[in-house]
Amino acid sequence: MSASEPRPRRSVLYVPGGNARAIEKVRGLACDGVIFDLEDSVAPGEKEAARARVAAAVTAGGFGRREIIVRVNGLESPWGRDDLAAIVPRAPDAILLPKVDTPDDLLAAVAHMEGAGGGPDLRLWAMMETPRGILAAEAIARATPRLAGFVMGTNDLAKELHAAHVPGREPLLASLSLVILAARAHGLVVLDSVHVDIRDGAGFEAECRQGAALGFDGKTLIHPAQIEIANRVFRPSPASVERARRILAAWREAEAEGRGVAVLDGRMIEHLHVAEAERLLALEAAIAEVAEA
Repeated sequence: MSASEPRPRRSVLYVPGGNARAIEKVRGLACDGVIFDLEDSVAPGEKEAARARVAAAVTAGGFGRREIIVRVNGLESPWGRDDLAAIVPRAPDAILLPKVDTPDDLLAAVAHMEGAGGGPDLRLWAMMETPRGILAAEAIARATPRLAGFVMGTNDLAKELHAAHVPGREPLLASLSLVILAARAHGLVVLDSVHVDIRDGAGFEAECRQGAALGFDGKTLIHPAQIEIANRVFRPSPASVERARRILAAWREAEAEGRGVAVLDGRMIEHLHVAEAERLLALEAAIAEVAEA
């Protein structure tokens, strides 16, 4: 998968691997994707049971069109290699590797994935949550063809930066933008980080709007109550969809008439506008298809 594919990723919900009820419930939720978590949300004494539960859930399926990603423990931990050995053969859509600092972290994960029988369609995602990782984002983005996307982890990042958690995320904007730049330069998906206060609907929506404006494809979530807002904010607006249609219509009319230049509302239309209009309409069509399923 790549960022060029019209697959909705507006809302990607973290589900603790140790919570059997949450794993079952997610099959009926309206999120675009699920990250089954074996790392932060699972206590050391529960790692093996959570791994077995997630492996069984991925094998059982029943998640519809939702993208299924499993966040494993780091390879330097006592559990990371066993996570990959258990999960990779179950063929989720992707493996999410935490705390990626360098391209070598990804290459080591790929070696273990392939050793565990990972097929060509199994993708790798990278958590971007350390200062070293942010500074190496461009090198990480081109490390391996298996890499499909970045996921921001701003809680750990803010801690390491000694940065404050404030509305507007001003202390983190440089880091967010660097990761988005690296993702777009290499055709990767990029997801915004979680908003941890599930009672703060207004703050969550403001953060979604900021993330969409920055260029993120969607938002990672920690609670089902956040799904509706993320789906709404990261869906192309009716006005943007209508303008995209008008751009394509004007472009096609100019081509049919043999004109080298198309103009809409007094502004010249270039190939870049046409490409963006086509991307937006393909995304909207994919979202509509999910909604109707």
